[in-house]
Amino acid sequence: MLWRRNNEMELLLLLCLVVNFMGRTSASVDQYSRAVDWLSRYGYLPPPDPRTSKLQTREGIEKAIRVMQRFGGLPETGLLDNETFKLMSTPRCSLPDIVGGEDMRRRRRKRYALSGLKWQKTDLTWSVHSYPTPSISTNLPKDQVDTLLFNAFKAWSDVTPLNFRQLRGANTGATAGGDIKVSFAKLLHDDGYPFDGQGGTLAHAFFPGDQDVSGDTHFDDHETWSYGGDSSTTDLFTVAVHEFGHALGLSHSSSDPSIMRPYYQGSVGDVSRFRLALDDRMAIQQLYGVRINGRPGVVNPPPTLLPRPPPPRPTKSFDPSPQDPQDRCQGGFDAVANIRGEVFFFKGSHFWRTKQDRSLVSPRPARIQNFWIGLPPGTNKIDAVYERKSDNRIVFFIGSQYWVFEATVAMSGYPRPLSDWGIRRKNGALVDRVDAAFSWAHNGKTYLFSNGEFWRFDESHRGDQTIKQPDADYPRDNSIWGGAPTNMDDIITWGEGDTYFFKDNFYWVFTKGGLNQEYVAPKSTGVDWLRCPAPPPTPNPPGPRNPTGCICHFNGSSPSLRSSFLLLISLLLTMNQFVLIII
Repeated sequence: MLWRRNNEMELLLLLCLVVNFMGRTSASVDQYSRAVDWLSRYGYLPPPDPRTSKLQTREGIEKAIRVMQRFGGLPETGLLDNETFKLMSTPRCSLPDIVGGEDMRRRRRKRYALSGLKWQKTDLTWSVHSYPTPSISTNLPKDQVDTLLFNAFKAWSDVTPLNFRQLRGANTGATAGGDIKVSFAKLLHDDGYPFDGQGGTLAHAFFPGDQDVSGDTHFDDHETWSYGGDSSTTDLFTVAVHEFGHALGLSHSSSDPSIMRPYYQGSVGDVSRFRLALDDRMAIQQLYGVRINGRPGVVNPPPTLLPRPPPPRPTKSFDPSPQDPQDRCQGGFDAVANIRGEVFFFKGSHFWRTKQDRSLVSPRPARIQNFWIGLPPGTNKIDAVYERKSDNRIVFFIGSQYWVFEATVAMSGYPRPLSDWGIRRKNGALVDRVDAAFSWAHNGKTYLFSNGEFWRFDESHRGDQTIKQPDADYPRDNSIWGGAPTNMDDIITWGEGDTYFFKDNFYWVFTKGGLNQEYVAPKSTGVDWLRCPAPPPTPNPPGPRNPTGCICHFNGSSPSLRSSFLLLISLLLTMNQFVLIII
């Protein structure tokens, strides 16, 4: 009897949760059930305990919804509103967005691979064990499949020391087929993760490791695979690049643009011109390093040439190459500095200024030498700049020399050699150039960065002493600033002591002096700081597949939640008067 009363009370509490969420949205009981199941499936909520039938709390569900909305780029309402339901019902990857429990989410500050989930070698082999079944609407020949997969691997080997080699004839069943085994399968296919027919799950891949399935990549053979096709088909290259990212150790990314977002992004057009976005390059290079030679990372390329694809549809990607070196919207700044409460962006022989309210002083750049008097004639590049907090003087670094300015005029006795700073690399070599410099508001110390290492200085009592000495136990690796680019263009402290890292046309914010934080998505420097136009939105072409689409699927509600709601409905019919009081 006591058990029955407790369960009835839990169901009534569950009803309160449903009414609370439904009262402010158009959600139905079934939608709510599916939403809770969805949040559990993709790591935002812990799965229900079948032994205790413990229910989720209102606070826990609302927090999970907010995290899901933040990861998906939606307003953080904490409610199951229309936009949230739309995202939940979008086909998506079966890999969770949040891996591990609350403690793991707190400790895991990088979104790429858990400890050990990477290949412990750089020479990898791959093979195709089965090809897509030809369909009426598209017939992707085997040789074109090989070529598309070859180029998908090349996207990752172009920026890392990884080398990929295809093993031929694996589909005959004569060999196990190397490190990464590719196959096209339908429904149940003996890996515990069945496909669900056309329009749901597109593909999945297993992380690296020493298991038989490690690295294996499976594509749903019910899909209509194509190369550069329209919205009624699925572009194999786009999905393959994403899935091979998983097979190499990457998790999903909330950054935009990123090929590792869990959403299908459509055709990229000419695959030979495809390049990984900055977020993806940083993630894979954190695992495997940077390719330092010009040799290709994929060998024995397929002989088949791909036909010219149709023009790609516009995407949210905004990574243009600079055409005019004075164009502020193209990024690639030589130095960024917070001086007298304004942010200066240096590029070539010019600079732009942004005021404290982030209003641009002028869209037209000013010449560096017309403003900073005392730099050498013909100065066309500044390596780093910072304002010294001890006396508010400004320090410029150019090559192996540095200058100290009183306001906008260089002080006498400068330039001086960079060797004054006494910075040596771990191998003992003197540093001949500074990549970035800033004074950290968190502790008042000065930091200099060069080629993946950094040094710390205490300038609080030294004034303009020319001979300096870095703090003990330096240099240290830039990787300490987990989540930031290891080779940044420059760094500033801004606002409430937050630290801003700049690279190309992106910036990362570390709040209140934090080092390693939850994964920090890059933002657009041009849009947020320099009044540049935002990237064009992705259009919504008609078609049976959601155009924002995705790489995996949404499956229905769990049986346990469904049975709970059936019992709840029965209680509603027999206890309607009491329920009305609760509402």
